[in-house]
Amino acid sequence: MRYAVPAGKKLTYECRIPMRWGDMDAMGHINNTLYFRYLEIARVDWLTSIGAGPNPGGQGPVIVNAFCNFYRQLKAPGEVLARHYVSDPGRTSFETWITLERVDQPGVIYAEGGATTLWFDAETDKAIALPDWVRALVT
Repeated sequence: MRYAVPAGKKLTYECRIPMRWGDMDAMGHINNTLYFRYLEIARVDWLTSIGAGPNPGGQGPVIVNAFCNFYRQLKAPGEVLARHYVSDPGRTSFETWITLERVDQPGVIYAEGGATTLWFDAETDKAIALPDWVRALVT
């Protein structure tokens, strides 16, 4: 089954993630918790690539919501192609969206998910405005 990324989302990053034999569960497919790990890998890799990786003691991104829709079963061996998109910048947050497909089956979406990313100040324990340079990347 093929799914199209809805309009208004901006492709920002792609990465390949190996599926390992140990990622499979007793049912013989990649365990559902690993899909969330694949989404996390793509999101954190993208954030790091733009200079906005996690910053536990300062200001930076935190996730306040995450979801995943499962369409097909992934099975090892192989590689996942994660495509990362952004949309809906607000004053303090933006949305991330990620599609997961097999590298050897281009265009066939196995799962898609996302997260609301909030810009956060660890010292004050509060949301703060997105920096202009981040806003420019997600607009």
